[in-house]
Amino acid sequence: MTRLTHIARKVVAHRGLTIGLVLLAAICAMAIFAPLIAPFDPYDQDLSRRLIPPFWSAKANAAHWLGTDNLGRDYLSRLIYGARISLLIGFAVMVISGLIGTVLGLLAGYFGGKADLFITFLITTRLAIPVVLVALAVVAMVGGSLTVVILVLGFLKWDRIAVVMRAATQQVRSLDYVAAAQAAGASVPRIILREVLPNVFPQLVVVATVEAASAILLEAALSFLGLGVQPPLPSWGLMIAEAKTLMFFAFWMIAVPGTLLAILVFAINLVGDGLRDVIVPKGRG
Repeated sequence: MTRLTHIARKVVAHRGLTIGLVLLAAICAMAIFAPLIAPFDPYDQDLSRRLIPPFWSAKANAAHWLGTDNLGRDYLSRLIYGARISLLIGFAVMVISGLIGTVLGLLAGYFGGKADLFITFLITTRLAIPVVLVALAVVAMVGGSLTVVILVLGFLKWDRIAVVMRAATQQVRSLDYVAAAQAAGASVPRIILREVLPNVFPQLVVVATVEAASAILLEAALSFLGLGVQPPLPSWGLMIAEAKTLMFFAFWMIAVPGTLLAILVFAINLVGDGLRDVIVPKGRG
């Protein structure tokens, strides 16, 4: 309990981490309670109410606080539901890439030798492949959808996690408690899962947050190019893409989702950087 209290105090004392957690918690709450706080159905269209300006305009409509899009859909409601898409993609990609990268990194770092050479070759090969170009090619061939975007990014974003896990495992495997477990006759899976993994988990958490933010930006880029999340899903990247032809007449349709996207990525990066300071302080050196 003392350790948890100490960590909690360090979290509160870290300004960047606190700000990041507050922003991330607010966006998560918006996504979770979207059906309760969204004033309209994000899919309802009403062409008689298309392109209503937001509240700061003289022609604003009190019912649509942030106006409507080119199909008459309430923009605030679509923004609120769009948080679900971005968070789902970030979390799902983080889990998929985290599992792949962690397994490969643990195997390479613990066993070394030929296993390390083979996995290092896989990592090097993956690093030589441009993520955006491969994602564009795959999505163009298979077709864009939420599931396809998650799977493509999940299978392409594991390399950094594997590199970090490999280096951390190499450091941990030579420590005394691992040698003691080996001397006691513990099996290899038990040593990896009970001794090694818990001690490299903090590094995994830090790098996973970075990958989650990167995945959200990549999804927005794919959606902007028309190869990511498909209409009528209210993805923030897709909302920016749908409004690009109106950027000189209704700038808020790009500025508002773009600002929310930047805030989300900024919050995740603040949390990742803060966690590095709190749970892996030596990593700052």
